[in-house]
Amino acid sequence: MVMELLYGDWVAFYNEFQGGTLSGVILSGFGWLANLIVYLVQEFNVESINATQIANVVHGCINLLPVLGAIIADSFLGSFHVAAISSFISFLGMILLILTAKLSSLKPPPCEIGSSFCRAPSKLQYVVLYLSITTASAGLGGSRYTLATLGADQLDKPKDKETFFNWFFFIVNASSIISSTAIVYVEDSISWALGYTICFAANFIALAVFLAGQRFYRCDKPQGSPFTGLLRVVVAAVRKRKVLLSSRSEDYYHEHCETSKVMPVTANGWFRFLNRAAMKTEGDIDSDGLIARPWKLCSLEQVGNLRTVIRLVPIWSSGIFLITPVAIQSSIAVTQALSMDRHLGSNFKIPAASIIVVILVSSSFFVALFDRFVFPTWQKLTGRPLTLLQRIGIGHVIIVLSMAISAMVESKRLKTIHDNKLEALPGAIVPMQVWWLFPQLLVIGIGDAFHFPGQIALYYHEFPASLRSIATAMVSLVVGIAFYVSTALVELIRRLTGWLPGNINSGRLDNLYWILVTAGALNFMYFLVCAKLYKCRNIEKEVDANSGFDI
Repeated sequence: MVMELLYGDWVAFYNEFQGGTLSGVILSGFGWLANLIVYLVQEFNVESINATQIANVVHGCINLLPVLGAIIADSFLGSFHVAAISSFISFLGMILLILTAKLSSLKPPPCEIGSSFCRAPSKLQYVVLYLSITTASAGLGGSRYTLATLGADQLDKPKDKETFFNWFFFIVNASSIISSTAIVYVEDSISWALGYTICFAANFIALAVFLAGQRFYRCDKPQGSPFTGLLRVVVAAVRKRKVLLSSRSEDYYHEHCETSKVMPVTANGWFRFLNRAAMKTEGDIDSDGLIARPWKLCSLEQVGNLRTVIRLVPIWSSGIFLITPVAIQSSIAVTQALSMDRHLGSNFKIPAASIIVVILVSSSFFVALFDRFVFPTWQKLTGRPLTLLQRIGIGHVIIVLSMAISAMVESKRLKTIHDNKLEALPGAIVPMQVWWLFPQLLVIGIGDAFHFPGQIALYYHEFPASLRSIATAMVSLVVGIAFYVSTALVELIRRLTGWLPGNINSGRLDNLYWILVTAGALNFMYFLVCAKLYKCRNIEKEVDANSGFDI
């Protein structure tokens, strides 16, 4: 097997469990998530824009939960137990989703195409629906990245860890593509209950395989949340706000004795007031030379960790509105596809939710192309590699370009609707092929291939070793926030304008896209400023490699 060649027999044996578990989790989770908008519109008579808003909230929740899962795993339960519990919660959520699809009493009667009088779900139906979505979301969000952490913990060599993460993202993408095509097709063309039952079976098998391999896993004991150390620095600095700073290295507490020999001491450090947290005062250190009052004294290394996080926040924040347009576009593209001609030949009809596969395939292809050909060629031609910040910046530009393409395609769609007088017919199919949506989704995939790996690598390399788990969660966190921002932005535009009615055929989605183009351009300018300042901070002074800060 390929895994045996990469890691050896034992790790190959472990990864059979890990790969099987991850595949089942993603097949199950994305099998219902990819088609959620269509399910809400067709089975629960939810208006298309409202369905998009609900889907954005769900996506946001799923991407925020890994941070909570990481904190619980690091502080209390460990990665194995968090992954197992999350998979079981997802298992329960799939049972509820099957019930909503199978039992007619748990959903309203179907709405006829072209009818403006559709019965909304009852309160009980809404409760069961939202409970099932919430439970399934919590399970998927809590297990995805925890499995990645658990897998990396089995390996010792950094090179093996990097290879493992390559396999991890490959399995995620491959499983997502299968979910968004095969399972979505079953849901659309055969029955929702059968599609959800397949997701249920995948979840069950994943949980069984995962538990069966428990005795082979190497599980690290919880070490406490790294956020606690960051908070201690703030509290200690505030408590010592009246203490005068010293320029002598020996007046500060070092986690390792040898660190004080190489730690530079300068008069003008960035966020210099945080240095007070590491200044030694009477009663801070016990007879063994260890910290006696952890909420009043921290090490220089802990102060450096907090400074690193603060220094990266501006660049990290620019990623929120980099991903917000993508979140809006990905969801609305599904509602656009529902109103377009999706026939491939006379007998096959492309499921609306499956068009998002274009983004997955595009990003996967271009990540490999950039890594193996474009970036090495660039380095040979210019004599220097493309920096991580440059990759992220190129991603910004390409995402803005995709919004402009989306606006022009939507203008074409609206013109076709006007020419055929379909504005007043909810659910009417526009005589325009769904292929028109592919260019914008293809360009999004190219942009993602630039900025997503760039962001992950930037945070991983810049964060201190003690905060590496947080570094990988930073991207998930920004994606989660972006989905909530997209929900708020769409709702704001709905309230202030008439561009986003329940029937998108009578709306002006093109105006929304042009707003995203403008906002994306402004956000790119903000990123350039942040990137320039961050670069200046890094080259301004030589910083100790262990602590990452200067006094």
